[in-house]
Amino acid sequence: MEDDSESMENCAAEADRFSQARNQRSQALLEDYTELIADLIAEHGEARITDIARHMGVAHPTATKAIGRLKREGLATSRPYRGVFLTAEGEAMAVKARERHRIVLELLLAIGVPADAAELDAEGIEHHVSEETLSAFARFIARSS
Repeated sequence: MEDDSESMENCAAEADRFSQARNQRSQALLEDYTELIADLIAEHGEARITDIARHMGVAHPTATKAIGRLKREGLATSRPYRGVFLTAEGEAMAVKARERHRIVLELLLAIGVPADAAELDAEGIEHHVSEETLSAFARFIARSS
């Protein structure tokens, strides 16, 4: 019986890890969109769905669906014929995502990863690194500067 109980606990733990991974991927998508929207607004004064789709490398309906989710999550608003804009919460998410990216990128460069690879890898790592690890990265960068 103990084997069955232990097996069930292992399954529950594994299911929890998979659930956390799915949530992280979902959060990463929101972060990527808010960061891009903030960049487009800074550069062009607005973020049009057509531009968002082109920069994300997705079809217009895919971008529209993602923007719908941002709006439901309270991260963005849109105005007819005006584009997409971030709420204060969306802007905060974009700033945090940009800072996470910067720290991961600086760490990768500090340990000798070539710039092109570091940029590409930072884009993936930034969404999956814990706050504790990110803080350790920042401390390492500060010491090696």
